[in-house]
Amino acid sequence: MSEGLHVAEVLVAEPVGKKVLVKEALKKYTERISISKRGYQQERYRAKMIGRSFLGKLDLPAVTSVDIANYRDMRLSSISKNTKKPVSANTVRLELALLSDMFNVGIIEWGECQDNPVTRVRKPKLPPGRDRRVTWGEERRILRAATAYKNDQVYSIVVLAIETAMRQGEILGLTWENIDLRARIAHLPITKNGTKRDVPLSLRAVDALSRRGVKTEGPVFDYTSDGFKSAWRAILGRARVQDLHFHDLRHEAVSRLFELGTLDVMEVATISGHKSMQMLKRYTHLKATNLVAKLDGKRMLNKGKKMITQTVIPYPAIVGSEPDATTLEFIDFPHLRVEGGSVDDVTARAKDMLLRELVNMMKESKKAPAPTPPLEYAEDTHVLLIDPL
Repeated sequence: MSEGLHVAEVLVAEPVGKKVLVKEALKKYTERISISKRGYQQERYRAKMIGRSFLGKLDLPAVTSVDIANYRDMRLSSISKNTKKPVSANTVRLELALLSDMFNVGIIEWGECQDNPVTRVRKPKLPPGRDRRVTWGEERRILRAATAYKNDQVYSIVVLAIETAMRQGEILGLTWENIDLRARIAHLPITKNGTKRDVPLSLRAVDALSRRGVKTEGPVFDYTSDGFKSAWRAILGRARVQDLHFHDLRHEAVSRLFELGTLDVMEVATISGHKSMQMLKRYTHLKATNLVAKLDGKRMLNKGKKMITQTVIPYPAIVGSEPDATTLEFIDFPHLRVEGGSVDDVTARAKDMLLRELVNMMKESKKAPAPTPPLEYAEDTHVLLIDPL
């Protein structure tokens, strides 16, 4: 009898489960929870970062709010290996959000802890949103550098970012099956927000896609995210442009959509894919100089604008190369021909030439011809849409 009691006492004294470290819980979280998220790679990177810190070596149930606060302060005072700048407040907030969700899952689903210490720790205050706008000169230099870059896909990617407000991942993920150039729509079946949307394409965006050689299926671009980051850095270096993130082009595009004066907030949100009006406001930084004209004489401006927009429109032009020069000839105005040393040179001069031609036709009450549609372009020609404005 005493021997049986002794065995029972031994069984009770045995540990119920093994010790779980934070880094082990993070690994489990990424393998079971993060794997189903669109931001899996980013969460996996954050989990590894946390796991390599002092926090990763602590026992999960024993972590306190003091430990979380110490981690927060340590990260805010450290330097990022990628940017060589202090780690941003937003980066730390995302890492704390990952930790908080992991603790919640650990409490409810795994039974490995009983408390979430992250909820009692102050989150770093976010700085004001970036208000970086792209100047006209910067845009020209960037596009010139993109044109000269070894991979001609870069030019089309940059133009699409400026014209459509699509995110980098959305542009790189475009497929020909989801693009209708005749309707001028790019369908995005999967976005950052998890919802699909259709993006209207400007004539300039259509031209950027047409440069790739239109196909019936397959990816439009073969760049990976990391591969394009390297190309973007090279482009900025050649263009001598500083402190410009590729995501800033999305900000620029949204701001330009508002500055058109013809779209309301909901229409811009539909194009850009913003679900939160507050986020849309953060991404939009209007130029005061573009709003001055709206203060006075709006009716007269609208009347003149309607007349101009119906006549002064983009026209296709064939670009060719001769031994000593680059040529450009309008399909609908055969008498308008330009020669120069580069595509940028002839394009700039062609814009002025086309604008003068159209304005003269307006003065003489002549009707301008309708632009030749893309389906009628010859297959062996390189065609650009020249916008006189």
